Amino acid sequence: MRVCDLSETELLDRIFPLLPPGRATLLGPGDDAAVVAAPDGRFVVTTDVLVEDRHFRRRWSSGYDVGVRAAVQNLADVAAMGAVPTALVVSLVVPGTAELSWVTGLARGLAEACAPVGATVVGGDLSGGDSLVVAVTAHGDLEGRDPVTRSGARAGDVVAHAGVLGVSAAGLALLDAGAAAPGAGAPGAGGPTASFVAGYLRPGSPLAAGPAAASAGATAMLDVSDGLLRDAGRLARASGVVLDLRAAALGPDLAALAPAARALGAGADGGGDAWTGMERAWVLSGGEDHGLLATFPPDAPLPAGFRPIGTVRAPDGSPHDDVRVTVDGAAPSTGPGWDHFGG
Repeated sequence: MRVCDLSETELLDRIFPLLPPGRATLLGPGDDAAVVAAPDGRFVVTTDVLVEDRHFRRRWSSGYDVGVRAAVQNLADVAAMGAVPTALVVSLVVPGTAELSWVTGLARGLAEACAPVGATVVGGDLSGGDSLVVAVTAHGDLEGRDPVTRSGARAGDVVAHAGVLGVSAAGLALLDAGAAAPGAGAPGAGGPTASFVAGYLRPGSPLAAGPAAASAGATAMLDVSDGLLRDAGRLARASGVVLDLRAAALGPDLAALAPAARALGAGADGGGDAWTGMERAWVLSGGEDHGLLATFPPDAPLPAGFRPIGTVRAPDGSPHDDVRVTVDGAAPSTGPGWDHFGG
C-alpha cells in the first residue's frame, strides 16, 4: 500500500497508535496543539531536519532507520544542555508514491528512540511533496539544573567524551564503497562490519550522560554531530580557550575501527598507520555518532560513561592562535569535519 492510497486522516490514524504517551505528555496528538508539562518553569528546545538524498538514502535506510536517526540527533542536543528529553514535534513531507510501511516504520523508529527517556512524539505536520523531509523539534526539562552551554570551559579543565567516535563515518564509508549492504546493519545481523553499518543507519547517544554531566559540574558541553574536531572547535571558540586532545586517549577508538578499515583494504593491519589513515579521519572528523563532549573542573569526578581525552588550556597569544583544537599540542592535519555548505 502506498501513501496516496490513503487520505491524510487515514494515514494519521495509522501513525498515532504507534506513538505511546510520554511521561510529560498532558495532551497528545489530535488537537491544534499538544500540552506538555514543564515543571521546571523553563524548557530546552532544539530542531533539526533530514532531507532525502542529503542526509539519508532510501536505498540504504528504512523508515525505521530514519525515525531512529531523526529522534536521536535531536534528543542528543537536549541532553547536551543537561536536560532530559520530554517531547518531540515532527513534520513530515512525503511523496504519495512512498510505501505506507516506510511511514509507519518511521513512527516506530521515533518511538523506539524516545522510549528509554520517556519522551514521545506529541504532534507535528504532514504534507505531500516530491521528496522525503523529516523535521523534528525536541523539548527537554532541566529539572532544576542550570543549562550547560558551550561557553563555560576554563583553562585547566578536563576534556571528556561519552559515546563512540568514528563508527557512523565508518558505516557510511562501507556502504558508499559497496563493502557492506544495508542488511548487514539490521538488528541481529552478524559479521565484522555489522556494528558500523548499524551505527550509521541507527546511531545511539548516551542521553543519560548529559544530565549526569550537568549534575557533576560540567563547565561546557555539546553534542558531537559534525565531527570531533569541528565540534570541539565550536566549544573552544565559544569559551575562548584551546582544547588539546591526547592521541593515546583516542587509541581505543582507532583500534575499534580496524575491522571497518580492513574491509576497505586499509588500516594499520593492512600495512598502514592508523594515525595517518582512515581510522584517524573517522575518529577526528566523522560525524553523526552523537556522543557528548564536555569539560569538567580538574578535581571533579567524571560521571559514568565519560572518559578523559584531553585538557583545556588558555590561548598562548602566538600567531597561530586561531587553532582552537590540537592533538598532543600540534595542529591536526585531518580536516575538521562536516559543514552543511562547505562539505
